[in-house]
Amino acid sequence: MSETLLSSRNLAFELYEVLDAEALTQRERFAEHNRETFDAAIATARSIAEELFAPHNRKGDEHEPQYVDGAAVLIPEVEPALRAFHEAGFLNATRDFEHGGMQLPNLLSQACFAHFQSANCATASYAMLTMGASNLIESFGSDEQKARFLTPMIEGRFFGTMALTEPHAGSSLSDIRTKAEPAADGSYRIKGNKIFISGGDQPISENIVHMVLAKLPDAPPGVKGISLFIVPKFHVGADGSLGKRNDVTLAGLFHKMGWRGTTSTALNFGDSGECVGYLVGKPHQGLSYMFQMMNEARIGVGMGAIMLGYAGYLYSLDYARNRPQGRQPDGKDPSSPQVAIVEHTDVRRMLLAQKAYVEGAFDLGLYAARLFDDTHTLATAEERAEALQLLDLLTPIVKSWPSEFCLKANELAIQILGGHGYTREYPVEQYYRDNRLNPIHEGTHGIQSLDLLGRKVAMNGGAALKQLLRLIHGTCQRAAEYESLTALRQPLEQLLARLQAVTLALLGDLMAGQVNQGLANSALYLKVFGHAVIGWRWLEQAIRAEQGLARGDGGDADFYRGKLQAARYFLTWEVPGCQHELAILEARDDTCLGMRDAWF
Repeated sequence: MSETLLSSRNLAFELYEVLDAEALTQRERFAEHNRETFDAAIATARSIAEELFAPHNRKGDEHEPQYVDGAAVLIPEVEPALRAFHEAGFLNATRDFEHGGMQLPNLLSQACFAHFQSANCATASYAMLTMGASNLIESFGSDEQKARFLTPMIEGRFFGTMALTEPHAGSSLSDIRTKAEPAADGSYRIKGNKIFISGGDQPISENIVHMVLAKLPDAPPGVKGISLFIVPKFHVGADGSLGKRNDVTLAGLFHKMGWRGTTSTALNFGDSGECVGYLVGKPHQGLSYMFQMMNEARIGVGMGAIMLGYAGYLYSLDYARNRPQGRQPDGKDPSSPQVAIVEHTDVRRMLLAQKAYVEGAFDLGLYAARLFDDTHTLATAEERAEALQLLDLLTPIVKSWPSEFCLKANELAIQILGGHGYTREYPVEQYYRDNRLNPIHEGTHGIQSLDLLGRKVAMNGGAALKQLLRLIHGTCQRAAEYESLTALRQPLEQLLARLQAVTLALLGDLMAGQVNQGLANSALYLKVFGHAVIGWRWLEQAIRAEQGLARGDGGDADFYRGKLQAARYFLTWEVPGCQHELAILEARDDTCLGMRDAWF
């Protein structure tokens, strides 16, 4: 039977041949695990995803949440799926054994969660948000807050959200107006409006813990005046019992083009002046705290984009293998049998592009997950700090590159199905609609590119960038041992050399105060940087594929040859095309910067 969520062989390749997941079991935190426990967790995830998440993916799309009597109503299949997810341990996969967790590496947790994102991104979102919110409270909450809110979240009884966006401000968090007034009992009274709050209301959990950004009366202007608050849907007593409804009102639901099964809400806090919130950590430090959840969400969005692209790729591949149509260009006999469309070169081109996009991005997403493990479990503080710097640098790429190019994969999947592709009888059109939200989720391409070029590449004197360059050069040196990889390695080396020069020049502009000019074409920079990173990851995969062929793993020869062909496609078709964007960046082209409103 064809696999529909992700290729189990490719996952094993990533975990055990490319990223060496087994080496993590040599670290004290993961010493209780081995490949058998890893594979058992993956098998369980695949089973639950196939049996409880995938079957209602279409239904959730066709019967999106409804606003009824001030509350959100969902299809009934969502609750048992999430209950099974929690009971199997995936909500707390990385948490300590003694705190109800599986103490899995983040690498394995992401590999397991990828199945749920592929099967049903909307239902999986409730879990993803809850994991992020619980991690946030665990990192910065007080002992009392952990007892009152975190423990029920770990138990799967409370779900979580992040409430950032406001109607007038959008992504500009420095302009939020939600206020927090101190109360005599040490709590705060929250008043404001938030929009596009995913999971902001639902009937699945006993309670919802909103992580809310707001400003205290004495807050300095801008982002330095933002504080973080826990705002529950229902009050929680000191003994953990639920009280009356907090003054948080569901004002309405947004109806999206995709990802319809996740409620997207407008929430009013404090319409009656009685919305109780609890300050997390120190005043005015809220945005720095929230960045933990935001960065987790950015990587989660990137992985979601990857898995939607992956699902579309696998479906269109199976379709192409089973759909007979036409004959080869040199087949002149109309009475000869039709061939499966996978035999047509242009269909292979579209399948190969999808494979290059989704499997390259999948490798990067899992690499980032392993880096997260390194930030916590490497032997020395210096090594952990280096891993964190590299993860920070790569986070805008992990979020944005898949959101753009795995969406292109979904577009190609529709094209392969032809007329059927854009009908609702086939799933690829839903995958495309669902994935179209990801270029906007958790910061647009433009925002991520400003973060990358304006902050990340220069942070700590460019330490993370230098580390990344050393890693890529090391991969190129190892690839040089294989004559067959010369044609793949050289385009990456050429791109890297020019990208380094362009980066130094643009940073020079920024240091000279020419900020608008230096950042004007940052979106192009993000695309080129992302292609360099994905090209690096494909070269790594190509090396492992050559090693696999050299071992003579009989039944895997086709798998490894497929890897080499996808690497060849990306490094010889896609990477050289970045020279055009680099030329625009070198020239400081001001076409967009110089355009004026009145000229449109």
